[in-house]
Amino acid sequence: MSNPESYDAVVIGSGEGGKYLAWHLAEAGRKVAVIERRWVGGSCPNVNCLPSKNEIWSAGVASTVAHAAEYGVVTGSVTVDMPKVLQRKRDMVDGLIAFHLGRYQATGAELIMGSARIAAPLTIEVALNDGGTRTLVAEKLFLNLGTHANVPPVPGLAEAKPLTNIELLELDRVPEHLIVLGGGYVGLEFAQAYRRFGSRVTVIEHGPRLAAREDPDVSEEIRRILEAEQIEMLLSTEVERVDGKSGAHVDVHVRTPDGARTIGASDLLVAAGRTPNTRGIGLDAAGVELDERGYIRVNGRLETTAANTWAIGECAGSPQFTHMSLDDFRVIRDNLAGGHRSTAGRMVPYCMFIDPPLARVGMNEAQAHAAGMAVRVAKLPTKAVLRTRTTAQSAGFMKALVDANDRIVGFTMIGSDAGEVMAVVQTAMAGKLPYTALRDAILTHPTMVEGLNALFGAVPAKAG
Repeated sequence: MSNPESYDAVVIGSGEGGKYLAWHLAEAGRKVAVIERRWVGGSCPNVNCLPSKNEIWSAGVASTVAHAAEYGVVTGSVTVDMPKVLQRKRDMVDGLIAFHLGRYQATGAELIMGSARIAAPLTIEVALNDGGTRTLVAEKLFLNLGTHANVPPVPGLAEAKPLTNIELLELDRVPEHLIVLGGGYVGLEFAQAYRRFGSRVTVIEHGPRLAAREDPDVSEEIRRILEAEQIEMLLSTEVERVDGKSGAHVDVHVRTPDGARTIGASDLLVAAGRTPNTRGIGLDAAGVELDERGYIRVNGRLETTAANTWAIGECAGSPQFTHMSLDDFRVIRDNLAGGHRSTAGRMVPYCMFIDPPLARVGMNEAQAHAAGMAVRVAKLPTKAVLRTRTTAQSAGFMKALVDANDRIVGFTMIGSDAGEVMAVVQTAMAGKLPYTALRDAILTHPTMVEGLNALFGAVPAKAG
């Protein structure tokens, strides 16, 4: 073991919540180290959120150009230059890495590139990427370990070397036929993007519908939208075996409601959930307990079962969104300063960046019913919003849930600008405004947000 070095705070992992906490503590005069195995800034700016949305935007441009004639614009044939798409993404990532390195330098937080292992409570051994080891002893330890793509234990699947989001985002070619295992966020976003790049795409989902956490009407609308782009959907389908190698040829043997089938393709993407990066790094030596799924046990203050040790973001079981990891940082920051902030009851907004996008905040109908809550439901087709007459982007709908006290408890939208419209509703919910505030608000014409007038004007009257 190398000579121990003392730090006020050590953060393992440089993802969203961890890096902001490190920068904050360093700017307050603390001696802080961040240990990062590979991705400076975490997965979001390198291989997840921003790179995927970068390529999805390129795919959207390709789709817009392909349909330009519908808007009276005459173009030639559309060709996708995947090396250029890849380079655009890489240029963005390079800029983000430079930004992060600049923040480390400006704040004084030390970034250590290497693999961390906890040898004892608050004691971390680091195998440095460029050779050698260091031992850090922390007054406070923050675990920002993240997650990785889960590869299900299907015979032949691991041997087929399937793509995950990381490898897919490094492709410099358009797959001839891409099979996507998983009908959730990652799978559906990439399915549509690569269909628009020119791939034939098949989505295989073991459940009976896409985006299973949503209400059935939302799932069905997503399916309708994606099937309209000739994306093949196989629902209630189990993958029994995989033969071959992704990138050359794979045969995926499945059992559908109509019987057995073998699907041949050039490439295979696994988008079947995430697994926390908590195994094999010595958490047991620190007294940090895991739950039955491998996530770190924390309380509402994100404190672990070990003294002076906290967990942040996905590894702590927080919703798997960058903005939730950022809020984890705020919870810990405020409590370290003597506050009483908790993760309990947080309002979680999210978007699925298909086109048109899905956005939701608060409860859906199923959740409200499960909680025994009596809600009034209002629904408005997106085509009823006059803005869509100008854009011809009319797919989808808005839906709102209102409780007995006239408070908005949930909002879902699939449609153009859904994420921006949702933010308006979220603000009203955060301010505990009655739904009538949006019903009667003067909203700019013609915008998508204007549809909130009609949506909340359609809230049923209270019973009796």
